[in-house]
Amino acid sequence: MRHISRPATAILMAAALAAGATGCGDDAGSGGTGTGSGSGGQIGIDLPRADSDFWNSYAKYVPRFATELGINLMTPTNSQNDVAKLVANAQALQSQGAKAIVMAPQDTGAIASTLTTLESKKIPVVTVDTRPDKGKVFMVVRADNRAYGQKACEFLGEKLGGKGKVIEFQGSLSSINGRDRSEAFIECMKSKYPGITVFEEPTEWEGTKAAAALQTRLAQHPDIKGVYMQAGGVFLAPTLQVLKSKNLLVPPEDPKHMFVVSNDGIPQEFEAIRKGEIDATVSQPADLYAKYALFYAKAAVEGKTFQPGPTDHGSTIIDVGGGTLEDQLPAPLVTKENVDDQALWGNQIGK
Repeated sequence: MRHISRPATAILMAAALAAGATGCGDDAGSGGTGTGSGSGGQIGIDLPRADSDFWNSYAKYVPRFATELGINLMTPTNSQNDVAKLVANAQALQSQGAKAIVMAPQDTGAIASTLTTLESKKIPVVTVDTRPDKGKVFMVVRADNRAYGQKACEFLGEKLGGKGKVIEFQGSLSSINGRDRSEAFIECMKSKYPGITVFEEPTEWEGTKAAAALQTRLAQHPDIKGVYMQAGGVFLAPTLQVLKSKNLLVPPEDPKHMFVVSNDGIPQEFEAIRKGEIDATVSQPADLYAKYALFYAKAAVEGKTFQPGPTDHGSTIIDVGGGTLEDQLPAPLVTKENVDDQALWGNQIGK
């Protein structure tokens, strides 16, 4: 569905200035107002998958913020967790006249050639949630994924008193997110909680693989007391199903309770926290991912540039190397103490 409207100029300029933006023209030294008008440049977006509650929530925010920002949004494509489809979708968006493209490559090592092609066509790219291993992008809109693993480690470490066994459902290690979360989690466990044994289970972000791993590990080690799910959107339902089948889906005060910490911040996780089925999640900002991905895509079309530093939306833009900028959005830990906070996007969606 295409949305065509005039830009919210004052809002956009204020946000851009606060984020450290400086307008520039086609020439490096000029000080023009940009290369495109607010609604004149089509912006393409590829949705990464449709089998995750998190990404489905993100998809719902896209048209809302496209309208709010006055963006001429092309019909979204969906690469369905397949890098070959992402490449094909990017080519299609390019041929249809996209002036900028927003994408969330799930395999961050296999998108470099596509980014090189788009750069040669002067089509800037904004990546969401993931940062390509190679290739130029205008901006990465992401949260600190190493902090996800660190927060999960510290939560489980404290709940288990520094002793026992936990299982970790690793996201795909071909994705920087899977690597960041996995590396930070195990490094934290080894340094802060050496008395805890961690069973690292690769899943490729697939719930069926996580469920199978949990079944196997519980059969081998029925004394496992903690679970770290790197993506509640795909792991929550199968994990709860396995725990229920093992009679382990019991309240936190029950000695048999399995302590579970997740990543995503979807409404289903919040409800599970309220019920005492899981204990915590890190809220990835699906709403802000959509909002600022589109914001930066529009800014790119208009010829704006950005510098490292704090923004006006509670984040910090950092240089992650080679001049690649990443806007690291806040991602709070959610527990029973703050699960009803209405500022959390998981409590706002659908309202």
